Amino acid sequence: MRQVVVTGATGQLGAAVVQKFRAVGGWLVKGLSHEEVECTDPVSVRAVLAGLSPAVVVHCAAFVRVDDCEDQPDVAFRVNALGALHVARACREAGARCVYVSTDYVFDGTKAEPYTEEDVPQPINVYGASKLAGEHLVRQTCPDAVVVRVASLFGGRGARGKGTNFVLTVLERARRGEALRVVDDIQMSPTYTLDAAEAIVHLVERGALGLFHVVNDGRCTWYEFARKIVELSGLQVPVEPVSHDAFPTRARRPANSALATHRLAGLGIRLRPWADALGDYLAWLAAGIPSG
Repeated sequence: MRQVVVTGATGQLGAAVVQKFRAVGGWLVKGLSHEEVECTDPVSVRAVLAGLSPAVVVHCAAFVRVDDCEDQPDVAFRVNALGALHVARACREAGARCVYVSTDYVFDGTKAEPYTEEDVPQPINVYGASKLAGEHLVRQTCPDAVVVRVASLFGGRGARGKGTNFVLTVLERARRGEALRVVDDIQMSPTYTLDAAEAIVHLVERGALGLFHVVNDGRCTWYEFARKIVELSGLQVPVEPVSHDAFPTRARRPANSALATHRLAGLGIRLRPWADALGDYLAWLAAGIPSG
């Protein structure tokens, strides 16, 4: 049986990838936590992967706290770029295919329409720059690698590195009866981790190569996203649109980081509209099903 190894397996996307590979069958799935492999240590990475002999490695581990990346650029590049390089080199030595998870933040946000895989990246924050460096290092090291850009993820009980996600934060505040003030001048592509993970499984099983944008269909602002969360949850709290200037952050955010999925669609893989995915996620949360 083929083996797939997932780094960052306790994270929001990594856990979903593990779940979807197990669900499809035909794979021996090994999820690795940060405690089990240190991606910034090439010796650790090489030893772990050599011992497992995987056919595929999906590298989800990352330093994802965008504002903290501004304060700790050395950590951001050590994890997101050099860590990806160490994993890619170990994949090459083990004869495994490498799947690297990147981000919509590789773009500067000046384009009016969703970004395609052919658009030239130009990150405006350290996080985006570190992930773009990881893209280049992985593809240079493993020509048969798959690079998957995801965006604005929601799923499970939140991101391990952040302790939550946008949906959970909105729900928590709305249930306390707080009025919500949410940014309405930044557009993005909300993406359900289970849908993104399922697309990653399809890409692996079809032997796809190269760069793919993997996001749910459609785009919206964070304000529109919050409105839909409140509406679908049946909560009665006001949601006020504000400019991003109302919430200054250390890292600049692209004004538009929505992604187009033309290459994915070319393989017949389509993710459903984000609002439909959100409805399923909210239903899962309401049912109180344990994560993992």
